[in-house]
Amino acid sequence: MLEGILLGLQTAFSVQMLLMVIGGCLIGTFIGMLPGLGPMSIIAIMIPVAISMGDPAAAIILLAGVYYGAIFGGSTSSILLNAPGVAGTVATSFDGYPMAKQGKAGKALTVAAIASFCGGTIGAILLMIFAPALSSVALLFHSAEYFALMIVGLSAIAAFAGTGQVAKALMMTILGLMLGTVGEGTMFSLPRFTMGIMDLQSGLGFVTLAMAMFALPEALFLVLNPAASETGKSEEIKDLRITRTEAKSIAPVIGRQSIQGFFIGVLPGAGATIASFLGYAVERNIASKDEQEKFGKGSIKGLAAPETANNAACTGSFVPLLTLGIPGSGTTAILLGALIALNVTPGPRLMIDEPQIFWAVIISMYIGNFVLLVLNLPLIPYIAKILAVPRNYLIPYILFFTLMGAYIGQNNATELLLLVAFGVCATALRFADYPLAPLLIGFILGGMLEDNFARSMQLYDGVSFIWERPMTLGLLVISVLLVLLPSFRARRARLRSAGVADGD
Repeated sequence: MLEGILLGLQTAFSVQMLLMVIGGCLIGTFIGMLPGLGPMSIIAIMIPVAISMGDPAAAIILLAGVYYGAIFGGSTSSILLNAPGVAGTVATSFDGYPMAKQGKAGKALTVAAIASFCGGTIGAILLMIFAPALSSVALLFHSAEYFALMIVGLSAIAAFAGTGQVAKALMMTILGLMLGTVGEGTMFSLPRFTMGIMDLQSGLGFVTLAMAMFALPEALFLVLNPAASETGKSEEIKDLRITRTEAKSIAPVIGRQSIQGFFIGVLPGAGATIASFLGYAVERNIASKDEQEKFGKGSIKGLAAPETANNAACTGSFVPLLTLGIPGSGTTAILLGALIALNVTPGPRLMIDEPQIFWAVIISMYIGNFVLLVLNLPLIPYIAKILAVPRNYLIPYILFFTLMGAYIGQNNATELLLLVAFGVCATALRFADYPLAPLLIGFILGGMLEDNFARSMQLYDGVSFIWERPMTLGLLVISVLLVLLPSFRARRARLRSAGVADGD
């Protein structure tokens, strides 16, 4: 292991590799800032460039830099415009955007940058220590365990529901699961709920739905409420530093979510999206009652948790990719294709046969996270100035990036019609005080839930896998506890208040 680390250091600190890291981080950061242009698109475009280099280590380091750079930069559009173009940064907008509306855009971007840096760096350290052992742990997870893991992810609805809104959140989650069934089914390659529209045969696009749920309603709100368009003032974005008290409050959050996010990222099929949702859910559930009230309204902990978790999960997702040859997400599937095209076979023998590639990628993650921090922190005052522009001037830009992101996602005009239809519905739901985040969670996790449930049913000829596999049963018990915990806390608080009233 020590020899491998030294070889990785020697490879990663060469001039060519440093240029690859910096170039990948720059490209990824700016692509991540644009809603609709996620890491999958740009990595797919850059594969021919990477292959033409001839050096597998340089190519993978460049593509890996783009990957975690895009996740790092994806928080910017989520915080400033409420337009998450990358699934892993959806949870960032829940508290990041409210902070920006309160005139704390600079502070929100600072917290996001620090949390991302810490999550990625701690994840890289854990990757170095645990990669060989975790490859065998990942093999223990089968379809039944992944099904249970998706249920745990869906149980996060309790974290996004306000007081007395669990029923509404549950309804929105079910609606998201229903939308996730549009298109070809898992067990039979037949179209479902497409209404004869060929463009719906491949299903609804995530980017289209994300833009419709968050960005488009924001633009419509600004049109319907002209008074809100006068709130952009330059003096509101000068507060860029976090106080010592704030740093102390988010330090344990960053520590917990770095570890949790990394281990979720290790599981093939989990990835940054589930890690960010679970990170947010866990931190809200363990917070005190007063702090819970701040979640969704500009909580610094609610921003730090998903940003730390998604970056740590990005690093963790390289464990199954490099040690087992199993892609943990769509992006790592593209990276797997790039590795194979470069005549590199990922798997248990990669660490032995190609140690310079394995360890150089890990070492480059340390360098990449440092580069991202150095790139992003000085740019925060300039990035945050987007909020100094009066909101009525921002409306056309929000609409442009929203429409462009939806069109690029599926490359057909039907997506634009769906975007407008879902956007109008989402605006009406917001007026009715329905939470939109659970809908997106249900949609994102619905496909994976159905895939793994169908495979488990086929393997076990029924639902007996629930009690026959202890790990599956354990995960399902955790999901039940996650849903019941907020209700238990609310009931205990009512009993206490009743006891105080009786005492008076």
